[in-house]
Amino acid sequence: MFKFRSHNEQNTEQTVDKKALIFGLMSVFLCGMGFSIIAPVVPFLVQPYTSNPGEQAIVVTLLTSVYAVCVFFAAPGLGALSDRYGRRPLLLVCLWGSAIGYLVFGIGGALWVLFAGRIIDGITGGTISTIFAYFADITPREQRTKYFGWVSAVSGVGVVIGPTLGGLLAKFGYSAPMYFGAIITLLNVVYGILYMPESLDENNRLKKITFVRLNPFTQLVNVLSMKNLKRLLVSAFLLWIPNGSLQAVFSQFTIDTFNWEPALIGLMFSIMGVQDIISQGFIMPKLLIKLSDAQIAILGMVSEIIGYSLIAASALFSFYPLLIAGMFIFGFGDSIFGPSFNGMVSKSVDSSEQGRIQGGSQSIQSLARIIGPIIGGQIYVSLGHAAPAFMGMILIAAAIPVLYQGTHVNMKTSYFI
Repeated sequence: MFKFRSHNEQNTEQTVDKKALIFGLMSVFLCGMGFSIIAPVVPFLVQPYTSNPGEQAIVVTLLTSVYAVCVFFAAPGLGALSDRYGRRPLLLVCLWGSAIGYLVFGIGGALWVLFAGRIIDGITGGTISTIFAYFADITPREQRTKYFGWVSAVSGVGVVIGPTLGGLLAKFGYSAPMYFGAIITLLNVVYGILYMPESLDENNRLKKITFVRLNPFTQLVNVLSMKNLKRLLVSAFLLWIPNGSLQAVFSQFTIDTFNWEPALIGLMFSIMGVQDIISQGFIMPKLLIKLSDAQIAILGMVSEIIGYSLIAASALFSFYPLLIAGMFIFGFGDSIFGPSFNGMVSKSVDSSEQGRIQGGSQSIQSLARIIGPIIGGQIYVSLGHAAPAFMGMILIAAAIPVLYQGTHVNMKTSYFI
């Protein structure tokens, strides 16, 4: 057994079953691996249904956007439902939906089937917000950023393994990674049914769910109306737009610019996961001693700008070592921004609101990942392969003062000191 001091009002001792932690961390791992395992092969699955590379790039980015659209509409409702009925049933439903989505996407046969697979996965795409709420239930408030760092590191392991494994499995057919993702996700569902206990105490559950809490737009307005969160979420939104664009267009970018195959594309995606492991295992603990959450977030944003500049240069000069260096630096920034951001968000509300605030945060992220791939795909085709990276440099440069001003204004009650 592991024991943590509860962060709720009673400040009572809370014992967490080891099996619950294993399930939670395994779910995080599968989220990282399940999404990334398909990344190297998506352009190859789309290729039979498109007539040219430009059309192929647009379809690939639209597949990313349609997933994000579904998450945007579903996440607040899933977060509210987890606040009312507990984390366990919602996590199991979300994982089950992901497994079905992978299976449908792998079967393919037509573009509409590929889109159907992403829609199914997206509708049940509240896994991450529910997992963060789950870990918020069992971790002390003052140590939550550290535990979210652990979650990020485990997700990073999945991201490391996923693309490489997907690239290797592609040798048996481009649909093989999807079938593998469906199988391991179903295995985790079975483990959860057998062993996962509920993490949200009955006393901390939402008493009633109103329609307002299920409405993503109302939920979005409510979350943005929180003064201590508004600038934080706006700055993250500006960062997530180019991040979503990069994630959606990256495979097509490497195919068009360097003529890479799935195995090599998967290896490049794995760099992001490697950065998560290194950062959370060795760098983040030292940063938490010396810097606040907001300062770490800004450091991550600056690193992403440098990474984007090198990625843009790799396209301009057709020199792949610049891409590798850029991905390492970008990956470092992304790996330290995530835990610090989630820590700041989580600390802003009490235990009964964790599902709501994490669901609202994921909705904003999904909204950015709707916009980002669409814009990224269009400027990639019309302005050149370096255009999405330049967009990232500009938007994140604008996001840094927004985050700084927000935390500086709220210094008496916020996280900057």
